[in-house]
Amino acid sequence: MTVKQVADALELEVLCGTESALEAEVKAGYCGDLLSWVMGRADAGAAWITIMSNPNVAAVASLQGLCCVILAEGVAPDEGLGKRIEGEDIPLLRASEPAFTLAGKLYGLLYA
Repeated sequence: MTVKQVADALELEVLCGTESALEAEVKAGYCGDLLSWVMGRADAGAAWITIMSNPNVAAVASLQGLCCVILAEGVAPDEGLGKRIEGEDIPLLRASEPAFTLAGKLYGLLYA
């Protein structure tokens, strides 16, 4: 599934992301809010579900080669995150649901 297909299926708000970045394949999912933990464990191509919204999220997503970042629980991104993640060409999405619920739904899409 592509990032765009996941966004459509889960009714996620696309905060930023180029058309080409939205066509990236979602290979897995990862939930986590501790940046150093995500850096050591998230696999390339994963959709990262988090409530962290500072600019360092973009750096971690880029370093790990993640396909997108999904902000859970309606979290608004810090001003710097939007600018920085656009520069990395990584889609930033938002959901109103809790991370646990969102992760279950993403798992169902990818592995059911």
